[in-house]
Amino acid sequence: MPKTQTAPSSAPVIVLKDLRKRFGIGESEHYAIDGIDLTIEKGEFIAIMGPSGCGKTTLLNILGLLDSKIEGEYDLEERPVASLSSRRQAHIRSQQIGFIFQSFNLITRLSVIENVALPLIYKGVSQTTRLKQASAILHTFHLGEREYYMPYQLSGGQTQRVAIARALVNDPAIILADEPTGNLDSHASHIIMEELSDLHKRGHTIIMVTHNPRLTTYASRVITMLDGKIDTDTGAPKKKIDPNKKKPLNKLSKSSKKRLNRKKKASKA
Repeated sequence: MPKTQTAPSSAPVIVLKDLRKRFGIGESEHYAIDGIDLTIEKGEFIAIMGPSGCGKTTLLNILGLLDSKIEGEYDLEERPVASLSSRRQAHIRSQQIGFIFQSFNLITRLSVIENVALPLIYKGVSQTTRLKQASAILHTFHLGEREYYMPYQLSGGQTQRVAIARALVNDPAIILADEPTGNLDSHASHIIMEELSDLHKRGHTIIMVTHNPRLTTYASRVITMLDGKIDTDTGAPKKKIDPNKKKPLNKLSKSSKKRLNRKKKASKA
């Protein structure tokens, strides 16, 4: 009988090795990112937390190719980012990465459908096709009746859903979200997080920066940053204990210590 072949595991989407980012000159110089090692697999939903100034947004900007002046290694889909030209990086940003910002960043003079269709201009898509694709994704987010509204006519939750629709119109493999619910009430926040959760289930890789610990329940992995470093990572590989490893002679296990203490107490009695 022929042997069944197992499908090879897909390569990581992102690999960072000793990543560093410096700001300032001379005495004011400091590392916003200070020696980060990180591997992100395809289809993960990662929440990055930490206090203000710990480097969360800086890391997100680097991952989104918005900041290339870095030290260390950054491989995106097995390609060293340092080897990519600025033009190639811009192409990757427009084709493979979707950005969702806390401030929405919609263009006020454009209608909802025009805002969503905007990224397709850089792909050379015709106007008719752009509007069709933008309309289709707006209907997915239950915003079809708001297509020709102006941004100021929308609620906060609707505005953020438009921003998400714009981020997804190119069907990017990676979605970067910087405090996507920061300006929203709890009801609107829940709607946005359900949308992101649905995108995760469809196979998108999502990396979200947040201050809200409640939102981490939607993530498959939670990373906490502190002073430019990764402090905790629920997805970090656990250290394997070798059962055959010999213990030092001068160290006793907890059970051996308890037995020894009982013997000492019995001898004193």
